Amino acid sequence: MKDAVQATTSQSTRKKREHMVAQQIEARGIRDERVLEAMREVPREAFVSEEMAEFAYEDAPLPIQDEQTISQPYIVALMAEALELGPGDRVLEIGAGSGYAAAVLSRIADEVFAIERHERLAELAQERCRRLGYDNVHVLHGDGTRGWPEKAPFHAITVAAGGPRIPESLREQLADGGRLVIPVGAAPNPQELIRARRAGDEFEEESLGAVRFVPLIGDEAWTESGEESPPRAPVKVKPDEKRLGRDKRELREIPMDLAPAGKDDRAAAIRLVSEQAEPLADIDEVDLDPLLERIGDARVVLLGEATHGTSEFYQMRARITRELVEKRGFNIVATESDWPDSRQVDRHVRHRSPVPEAERDDPPFSRFPTWMWRNEEFHALVDWLREFNEDCDEHRQVSVHGLDLYSLYTSIGAVLRYLEDVDPEAASVAAERYGCLTPWEHDPAAYGRSALIRQQAVCEKDVVDNLVSLLEKRLDYAEHDGERYFDATQNARLVKNAEKYYRAMYYGSHASWNLRDRHMFETLQWVLAHRARQGADEARAVVWEHNSHIGDAAATEAAARGEINVGHLARQVLGEAAYLIGFGTATGEVAAASDWGGEMERKSVRRPIQDSYEEICHASEHEDFLLPLRHAAKDLQTELARPRLERFIGVIYRPETERQSHYMQAVLPWQFDEYVFFDETRAVAPLAEQPRSGSLPDTYPFGL
Repeated sequence: MKDAVQATTSQSTRKKREHMVAQQIEARGIRDERVLEAMREVPREAFVSEEMAEFAYEDAPLPIQDEQTISQPYIVALMAEALELGPGDRVLEIGAGSGYAAAVLSRIADEVFAIERHERLAELAQERCRRLGYDNVHVLHGDGTRGWPEKAPFHAITVAAGGPRIPESLREQLADGGRLVIPVGAAPNPQELIRARRAGDEFEEESLGAVRFVPLIGDEAWTESGEESPPRAPVKVKPDEKRLGRDKRELREIPMDLAPAGKDDRAAAIRLVSEQAEPLADIDEVDLDPLLERIGDARVVLLGEATHGTSEFYQMRARITRELVEKRGFNIVATESDWPDSRQVDRHVRHRSPVPEAERDDPPFSRFPTWMWRNEEFHALVDWLREFNEDCDEHRQVSVHGLDLYSLYTSIGAVLRYLEDVDPEAASVAAERYGCLTPWEHDPAAYGRSALIRQQAVCEKDVVDNLVSLLEKRLDYAEHDGERYFDATQNARLVKNAEKYYRAMYYGSHASWNLRDRHMFETLQWVLAHRARQGADEARAVVWEHNSHIGDAAATEAAARGEINVGHLARQVLGEAAYLIGFGTATGEVAAASDWGGEMERKSVRRPIQDSYEEICHASEHEDFLLPLRHAAKDLQTELARPRLERFIGVIYRPETERQSHYMQAVLPWQFDEYVFFDETRAVAPLAEQPRSGSLPDTYPFGL
């Protein structure tokens, strides 16, 4: 039995590795088959703690001992490919960490010498590699910036931390014709990934793009306090061609998208924005036909917002949504809200009977932050959608769906009520399975804490089994009511993903963010497929989410932390059929809270930081405008492609720590296809406790 379980586990993790390589690495442009095969072979779960093993194949770095991290799989593959390794190569790795990258390199190169400054990590890395049979990995505890002169020279050197410059000792220990890959720049700002090639005493350097790594600590980099170490003589070695073991190879180039080089010219950026922006004098009157032409045949249009509480963002998104519905046949509105809440709105706008009172655990959008969807601006769009749908046949009607996963217990209730109607026996089994989560109903986050410290058995198997049971009986259940069956399965998927999310959020990694955004994108895909099966000519969706979700994360410093998001996944899967529109503002008021769960406040938005994207737009000739990015002239794209700060305000806004709390580096023309800017904005208007119209007291979805 034990052997059978181990075989099943091995097969399962092998599939996860293959999926990781296909979706996270090969899909992003890594082409070296030796690197891909090494990533398929090395078990990443063996290089993290037992508690983190289930997240080993997430698209994110993970925490390890001594407050360090194991790099995101893609970054490991990117740097490995950049080294251009062959079977006879000797490699030096600086920053062994868990030992995972060294293990991957050992499957390609002849020998790998890794240095780690944390003694316990060095011991663990060596032990893990020995246990797996990777006998060509040698780990040393020491200062990596000084290299390993006794083992030099090396065909390739890789550095997994960011230094102020390339350490001279590492240059000295690189063989003629060798490649050295290192992030260079000052943390916490994004660094530049540099590849240096040695030709005699000369080094040819090239940029492989922006990255973010932890600081490189040592005699030839940074000190523990963050200061640059004083200059020291490099550790020199005498080249030993016998040790290298082979002749120099002809090197090949790796195509990469490089950030434009050159000195920043703020005046040029302001001038180009002024010249190429399309003024927006009035939201209701502006001609959006040029925007629709740029959107073209896109199936999914993602509309962002720089805050969760700005009136103009909601109004403009509503205007674009109406145009897409009327002129381009869009038939789905998907929002950053919970699935059960949006179901009530959906039934209202499609003139269907309201959710039975027994199924309404709470009024829709009643959890914090209530103002995010319970506001006059979104209310106006709901009214418009209901009126539009009145004269449409069922297939042409616009549906409304929530993509988020916070409704763990509301979704559990919805699944159980559905099964009680169609299969009482299955409902009893499902209730018993979901009972694992019952003690945490009033504080689902506490489940994650409890699971972390092993006070509570993990409920993953139970919630997965419920979803599988639903899917196995889809033919029988769908006969009763296909729409209700789809709703039940989506709620069951949500429970499965939410259970994992609440556990992941306590591990201190970015796995929880990635789980949430992957859930939202997968829900969007299920909705598109469902509407297509219903007979719609073509399912097309408008997505309303924050800029942090719909802008491509690969174009922000979040990528260096291993974060993905909905916009990034949409571009990966849909290509140009996804059109990403970001929004920004300079000053005004915003609806936000000071702490999670706090009261809504009207807060003044501070003037943007100098040379941020918002400040560039504020200094332009126009107050409000649309700025094409995908279809912009080359000079504008080039000027805006220099990384700048961009502001992100969520439901929490803390102006007193704005630089640290609300800004991060981004590359705007890579992040969005279009940018909508309002110079001075107003806060959203929260709805009163009762619906405005007395004609729909029982059906209006916002009524209490």
